[in-house]
Amino acid sequence: MHANRLLYVVGLPQRQHLEMVYEAAREAGWLTPPARAQHVGFGSVLGPDGKILRSRAGGSVKLVELVDEAVARAAALVAEKNPELDEAARAEVARMVGIGAIKYADLSNDRIKDYIFDWGRMLSFDGNTAPYLQYAHARIRSIFRRGQITTAEDRTTVTISEATERALAIELLAFEGVVTSVAEWLEFHRLAAYLYGLATAFTAFYERCPVLRADAAVRDSRLVLCDLTARVLARGLNLLGIAAPDRM
Repeated sequence: MHANRLLYVVGLPQRQHLEMVYEAAREAGWLTPPARAQHVGFGSVLGPDGKILRSRAGGSVKLVELVDEAVARAAALVAEKNPELDEAARAEVARMVGIGAIKYADLSNDRIKDYIFDWGRMLSFDGNTAPYLQYAHARIRSIFRRGQITTAEDRTTVTISEATERALAIELLAFEGVVTSVAEWLEFHRLAAYLYGLATAFTAFYERCPVLRADAAVRDSRLVLCDLTARVLARGLNLLGIAAPDRM
């Protein structure tokens, strides 16, 4: 296949088996530099009882059933949070939030560790969850809608006068390094932690620094920070396979 990096996403208990396969491949001359093989091991998903997640009947949980329940739960939450959304928009957002919640719950944990599957936690709009990050993105996009602004002016000079502005700018500058590190070490929870830190930094900035009500030059500078934050959140979530809705 002429690949130079082979990733085997297999449960952690198979580590020794795969190392033996790689060594045999090296001795046979099939796995030679620059090609390399890597085991992307992962832990187990546990139920509230600390045992492997099972259905109420005791069998394995089917993914389609898990997704359907996540979307149904998300639909109820979205309807409660934004009853003004029409039915089609609500269904689309519910699917983004429900599926995103499942993915993020898995990827935000260190993949080699087991974790407990908890509906309440994964669908919460507070804390290190997909809905919290998706809501932060939608919140930023609502600023542009309220101000009837299509996008921030690329030529605007960003000026930093508040501590929360500086903290947000520093977080934004870290994105490239985080992605590079995650691509090499495949520790996806580090990207999740970065996005959570970015969303938290934006919340602090937004609470302290008026955007649309600021003077023109300050307003334009802060709009750039808002736009960059939304773009980084959307791109980071996309790298985790999660959608970033514009409305929630």
